[in-house]
Amino acid sequence: MYSKILFVVLCCQLMISASTVKAEEEEISSPMSFDIQLLNWNTINEMLPRYSKFTIIDIESGKQFNVQRRAGSQHADVQPLTIEDTKIMKEIYDGKWSWRRRAILIMLDDQWFAASMHGMPHGAGSLNNGFPGHFCVHFLGSTTHKTDKMDFSHKLMIYKAAGHLKEYLEQMNPTDIALAYTAGIKEKDTTVLQYISTKQEWSNELGPIENIKINRLQQLDQQQFEQALQIKLPIEWNIYVKNEKTRRIKKELLIIRSSPLEPWKVIVDKPLF
Repeated sequence: MYSKILFVVLCCQLMISASTVKAEEEEISSPMSFDIQLLNWNTINEMLPRYSKFTIIDIESGKQFNVQRRAGSQHADVQPLTIEDTKIMKEIYDGKWSWRRRAILIMLDDQWFAASMHGMPHGAGSLNNGFPGHFCVHFLGSTTHKTDKMDFSHKLMIYKAAGHLKEYLEQMNPTDIALAYTAGIKEKDTTVLQYISTKQEWSNELGPIENIKINRLQQLDQQQFEQALQIKLPIEWNIYVKNEKTRRIKKELLIIRSSPLEPWKVIVDKPLF
């Protein structure tokens, strides 16, 4: 079992190394080499019943920790098993709890499932683990309590964990690309941003951003972009920067493609703010 875990960790690290290359290059296929399953929540809900224990592997860092599902009907409410597991989870989030979504693998016996988690303790907790509450793990088709809809950022991270992110993004229309672009900024996920924009180095610019929300985004119908090669899409954000007042940013995203058969990309030639 240890050798299999080590293999998965190495594959995860290879996948993240591959994300630093240009988006036009072929995506590395290593995540699929150990048969990751992209299953619907209704199926997973039965496979991971309440009180079941499993291992979470963070795609970006390769770090792993053990958890137990304690509750949850629309997604899994989960707690780290031990104080050591809590410590590892907090290390994944750079020592600070966060709502940031991250792509993860669920390891149950010899099976691997694509999923997404956030890193913010909330609600009740009952294990002696030093974790003040529980956190949420989402799968394809999981929904949030507030909206009864699937969280868009979680969806992106699930596809990333499954090795299908590039394919999923390439099928998006300009409006969805704008949503994914915003989600990439919010989750500080350079893989998403590299795939759908012309900018490849994001780490320095994303550092001070704590959150970003869309106030207004123009909706397009298919006729407006079906044969177009470029679209100018007005968008207005609230950007929350550490130790600063909220910034309201109005932009006109220039979204282009080289032909109707090619994927859309956001032209990024200026800083976000």
